[in-house]
Amino acid sequence: MARKVSWGVLGVAKIGVEKVIPAMQLGARTRVDAIASRDIERAKRAAGELGIAKAYGSYEELLADPAIEAIYNPLPNELHVPWTLRALAAGKHVLCEKPIALDAGEAQALLAARVSSGKQVAEAFMVRFHPQWRRAHELAHSGAIGDLRAIQTFFSYHLLDPTNIRNKPPGGGALYDIGCYAILTARYIFGAEPIRVMSSIDRDPVMGTDRLISALAEFPGGRQLTFTCATQTSAHQRVTIGGDKGRIEIAIPFNAPPDRPTRIMIDTGQDLFGGGARVEEFATCDQYTLQGDAFSRAALGEETLEFSIEDAIANMRVIDAIFRSGHSGKWETP
Repeated sequence: MARKVSWGVLGVAKIGVEKVIPAMQLGARTRVDAIASRDIERAKRAAGELGIAKAYGSYEELLADPAIEAIYNPLPNELHVPWTLRALAAGKHVLCEKPIALDAGEAQALLAARVSSGKQVAEAFMVRFHPQWRRAHELAHSGAIGDLRAIQTFFSYHLLDPTNIRNKPPGGGALYDIGCYAILTARYIFGAEPIRVMSSIDRDPVMGTDRLISALAEFPGGRQLTFTCATQTSAHQRVTIGGDKGRIEIAIPFNAPPDRPTRIMIDTGQDLFGGGARVEEFATCDQYTLQGDAFSRAALGEETLEFSIEDAIANMRVIDAIFRSGHSGKWETP
């Protein structure tokens, strides 16, 4: 039987206890053995509900556990880099939730820490491990839709609770939480970095976070990403990848359900009624399970980490430029 990596989790964030940890526990190479909270009772409660052996009343205690090999860091965005650095210094591999940092300059510190620790560190963008995105990438580069020209993304949800971490500065807001997916997946599909970006940002007058943002990113060869993300709009997700001979549509691109098959549509554009459309279906899977096992294999040295911390920093540079454009009203260069 293949060896499993022993994981510890920093904090009892909702995404961790409801989605990521249960999925990782299903992995072939991943075992979640410890969870920490600054409130020991919360740690014990989460450990009991999830069947985790060890609960710690501080993050420091977890990092001091010599049996833990890898850390999953789903802490608030402003704590991503500080605690990832501490975990690396403690000799742990780290998978950190997105966005990796609050800006690219902050994220740069992870490069030196990776070298000094000799450990793996990556940003947790699970979507790139889902078969629907792997297939979309393959189709986009196979000529199936001709010359790849444009990507259009819409991602939104409705959240007005001012106590929710997504609505609190400095790490809250639409771009950090969901706009980052639009940027990441466009970079993945195009296989390139944007040359320049422009954006329009609307901020909540009370909470101060960006609640509606639309952006245009120009990629080499005249290719373009246009996206809108919002935190106070009805929930919706859709990605369209357009070429000169067809398009690919991903119906549930980001929160792909773990309990049913997913589908993408490939349409030649023969007519406006779907005459040239066909659908590909993908077997039920959990993208968080796939992500955890891929990172575990890299931690064990069995394969190369597919998406490095350099990739995370590149994504952060685009986010920085979009924020700058929102202030300047001009094109900005990542």
